[in-house]
Amino acid sequence: MTIALDLDDAVATITIDRPAKLNALDYATIDSLVRTLDDLESDSAIRAVILTGAGDRAFSAGADIGDLAGSIGRGAEAALREIVRRGQGLTRRIEEFPKPVIVAVNGLAYGGGCEVTEAAPLAIASERATFAKPEITLGFPPPFGGTQRLPRHVGRKHGLELILTGDPIGADRAAELGIVNTVVPHEELLPAARELAARVVRHSPAAVRACLAAVTRGINLPIDEGLGVEAAWFAATLPDHGVPSGVEHFLARR
Repeated sequence: MTIALDLDDAVATITIDRPAKLNALDYATIDSLVRTLDDLESDSAIRAVILTGAGDRAFSAGADIGDLAGSIGRGAEAALREIVRRGQGLTRRIEEFPKPVIVAVNGLAYGGGCEVTEAAPLAIASERATFAKPEITLGFPPPFGGTQRLPRHVGRKHGLELILTGDPIGADRAAELGIVNTVVPHEELLPAARELAARVVRHSPAAVRACLAAVTRGINLPIDEGLGVEAAWFAATLPDHGVPSGVEHFLARR
């Protein structure tokens, strides 16, 4: 197995478990991550997901170069199908997942590991974490969504600096740019991720899902279209039994 799964009450922790390979994302690992997310989506007991890497060196060094080389050797059509569609499928699954995915970056997050972090709605980094977009050193652009999400998150010029140089940045700089929410001491990483998850799962699952979807689907739209998305998801929450009770609870405290 290339991933490990731990279920603790309402929170599932997925660990990429290839420490000898710096948790590189080979095809089997990507496919396992997608299948695991599919299973967790259908499990109503699970309200949030933490995604991290095994060991102290890496969250993920990115795509497994051996797999990449094999696909590239079979030509552009195979490379697009096996690398791009698979990698973009994983990051899109994380980005659109209806429960919050919190990436806990315990070491280097390079290439696909950085792109997974960009796709997740929330991320916490160890003080030891580093981030880089080294694909350009291999002669191609980031293929797991990094050319699109990173500039949207950090701005065109900051994004292009990382993409065009391939140079790594530290955890504090990643937090300044908005790639991660916060930086914590290494030994506090998973407790901090669990504490953040607890602050989210205390709320209505329907409300959490609506907030995630409204932001994810509306963020790149013109404001008027985004407001329409917001209104639709607001309306979708009203049949949920938690809305009347939440309003009544608020009024009772006044």
